[in-house]
Amino acid sequence: MSAAPIVLIGLERPEVDELRSRISRPLIAFEILPKIQLRGGELFVGRLGTWDWNGPVAAVVFHGIYENDLPTFAALALWGGPCLPSAHGMLDCRPRIPNLARVRRVSRFAALPRGYTDPGTTFTPDAPTVAKWGEWHCGEGKELVAATWTATEPTLFEPFLSGHAVRVTAIGDQIWQFLMGGENWKKTVHHSDTRLMPTDPVLADDVRTMQDDFDLSVCAADYIIRPDGSRHLLELNHIPDVTAFPEVWAAYLTFTTHWMEKR
Repeated sequence: MSAAPIVLIGLERPEVDELRSRISRPLIAFEILPKIQLRGGELFVGRLGTWDWNGPVAAVVFHGIYENDLPTFAALALWGGPCLPSAHGMLDCRPRIPNLARVRRVSRFAALPRGYTDPGTTFTPDAPTVAKWGEWHCGEGKELVAATWTATEPTLFEPFLSGHAVRVTAIGDQIWQFLMGGENWKKTVHHSDTRLMPTDPVLADDVRTMQDDFDLSVCAADYIIRPDGSRHLLELNHIPDVTAFPEVWAAYLTFTTHWMEKR
């Protein structure tokens, strides 16, 4: 009897091909979010273009961000089968505002006061402030405000901090730190000026603490380092970029291959 397949969600075709070349067991890959179904404690995924189902599946590797992926994370958590990163970790980390509320319990550097306002209300900052809404990253759903601002969605506010933006990425036990690029107040790891830098062991320990608490073997945290050297956590990402740097992609390939081989 052939081994049950492993489902890959969110990786693009070249990335899937690299994983296929490393493992002999069957893989089913989806670039878009597939339909899933639980029955009898087993997980099935829909065949594209049909009402038929693949499965039961042995494990899921999830590496994408979709507009309506929270129900999928909840279903994967209900299933309770092997998932990379863990379904419970992604479920806890995905919604922006609850994520920050949970992170404040764990990180040493999340004490920066935050504000909040409901949809249809106004907020008047005392100083330049960053508004964040929605569930997208990489600069989406963010605005720098200095005057009265009207929210159309539940909105988080945090003081605008000058300084260097850094991202600390964890894959298993390996840690990298990036100095993030960008010409304006929005910084992103995708910018061409982003580069690897020496890892701050204090930030590395902070990320490992969050990694353990959220059960996220793959994750990344964004920080601002102020001119006075103080560190401030901005957010924890459950699906960090793993393809921008060869060292990180090689580590992700190796880690994910070993993880799949154990399922």
